[in-house]
Amino acid sequence: MSAAPHPRDACGASVERGDKAPLRQIAFGRPDVTIEHRADGTIYLRSRSGIDAYAPRLTDRLYHFAREAPERVFMAERQGEGWRKVTYAGMLDAARAVASALMARGLSAERPVVILSGNAVDHALVAFGALLAGAPFCPVSPAYSLVSRDYGKLAAIMALLTPGLVFADDATAFADALSATVPADVEIAASRGAVEGRVVTPLDALLATPEHPELDARHAAIGPDNIAKFLLTSGSTGRPKAVINTQRMLCANQVMLRDTLAFLKEEPPVIVDWLPWNHTFGGNHNIGLTLYNGGSLYLDDGRPLPGGIEATVRNLREIAPTVYFNVPKGYESLLPYFRDDASLRKTFFSRLQAMFFAGAGLSAHVWDSLDAFAAMETGARVPILTGLGSTETAPFFMSVTPETSRSGHVGLPVAGTEAKLVPVNGKLEVRARGPNIMPGYWREPDLSAKAFDEEGFYRLGDAVRPVDPDNLHAGFDFDGRIAEDFKLASGTWVSVGPLRARFIAACAPLVRDVVIAGLNRDAVAALVILDLDGCREVNPRLPPGDVAAAAADPAVRAAFRQRLTAFAAAATGSASRVSRAVLLETPLSIDRGEVTDKGSVNQRAVLEHHAALIERLYAGAEPAGIAID
Repeated sequence: MSAAPHPRDACGASVERGDKAPLRQIAFGRPDVTIEHRADGTIYLRSRSGIDAYAPRLTDRLYHFAREAPERVFMAERQGEGWRKVTYAGMLDAARAVASALMARGLSAERPVVILSGNAVDHALVAFGALLAGAPFCPVSPAYSLVSRDYGKLAAIMALLTPGLVFADDATAFADALSATVPADVEIAASRGAVEGRVVTPLDALLATPEHPELDARHAAIGPDNIAKFLLTSGSTGRPKAVINTQRMLCANQVMLRDTLAFLKEEPPVIVDWLPWNHTFGGNHNIGLTLYNGGSLYLDDGRPLPGGIEATVRNLREIAPTVYFNVPKGYESLLPYFRDDASLRKTFFSRLQAMFFAGAGLSAHVWDSLDAFAAMETGARVPILTGLGSTETAPFFMSVTPETSRSGHVGLPVAGTEAKLVPVNGKLEVRARGPNIMPGYWREPDLSAKAFDEEGFYRLGDAVRPVDPDNLHAGFDFDGRIAEDFKLASGTWVSVGPLRARFIAACAPLVRDVVIAGLNRDAVAALVILDLDGCREVNPRLPPGDVAAAAADPAVRAAFRQRLTAFAAAATGSASRVSRAVLLETPLSIDRGEVTDKGSVNQRAVLEHHAALIERLYAGAEPAGIAID
């Protein structure tokens, strides 16, 4: 390992370079495609290989490991100073009891189970019970109940799904939301707590249900095209859509993952994970990956936020993952702990085969620091992987390789899938086809029809560009969202996705995200969502969590102006030059669809709800605005 000095990381610590260390070799299936060019510029990328046979039901894997490794930990959550552990056999027994209770209630796709809970073992017991019973379930973001002020999205979800049973882990915590949105004739069940004026069925009562005489026959009758679950997504209007997740989608996608991340076949994975189960990354990708490969999932009660990251660190001190999943902010939040805690660093990297990120680009300084820390502990860099997918693709669709991986690169379609790249406004829109693609949105026939093209390819709405136009086998980079791009008054197209990524990188560590404005304007402007941790690096005296104080702080504004000026000076034209910006003084609203509970920003919703602010910014009448020549 080279001892050459490395640029200072986000924590201000000098770390050794990791980019000169060798890359750890892991078993990995390289995506390999045939390429067809059409006269209209459309490109088809088809995997040369299919996928291995997959189980007709995800729960077949639960039965398999309950038989082959009954005492192995499947799932564990914090319980005091220790862990509440559920084995594969224990999960199957509990799920069979819950399934019997759900069958007795006649639940179905028309009357599914809705789950209001964060990640928890009890949440999993209900979900797997629903899977065994063939009664679809839908995990709903707790933020729609606990953060929302008007319960508008939750009410829309209840109206769309018409549940037969609603489960909450803590009925008292969710009481107001349950009272406001769950019809009086719909049963409420809970691990604990009460709702004033409502009967609440204890989870213990479901778990004590005698085995239904038709349970095994019901499970055997579940086929690949049966609905396993619904996952919620929102369009530009913020109205919830329920993505139909079939057994085929989930099982085929897990085989795709297993064939690509081939190291999963070598030993059962051990995962420490906080990613929310109401999203496809945590709820499909990570739970499925654990189950399909007979692994152990330790539920991380932390978050990459002040006051939350400490819990993650505590868990990682105790449990050494074999593969680790997180969003970029999560990795960044861990850097100071890796720097200062040699024991944590040693445990984390001791058997780590790969790291995986999604949701946004991973900053260069974070990537470099992870490489350096891995090299420090093991003498090699641990592969950092990513790809491209969506809720509608289950989600695994395109993947990088350990050798080609870098921020912004999404690779090639994985085995068993096809990609269709269609020219749209000077970009290549990516579309997907394969057994992992949803059949449509629940009770939304018009939206479902619009989601697919005439050949049955799902329109992701994302754009990609080739790494090497003369060699498409080199893979593709992410090129933004088609719907986010716009034209300036000059007719010049602004490619929002790449501009957004460059802006965030140039303004690090001050900026968490940015909304780009400028439709039919002469210049590009930015609505900036500050990273409060980064702002406190500039001014440690800032009160934690106070967005308004950070936006008004002279030191923060001066540091941002300096970065904005340098970014504008490096621009190559009007479409890449941001000449004015405003630091938003209030958090984005989940009720208005501006941000999800994961922190993903809906560009269109923010632009719509901040139209007056944008007008003032362009008019030069916004006191909080920052403009440069």
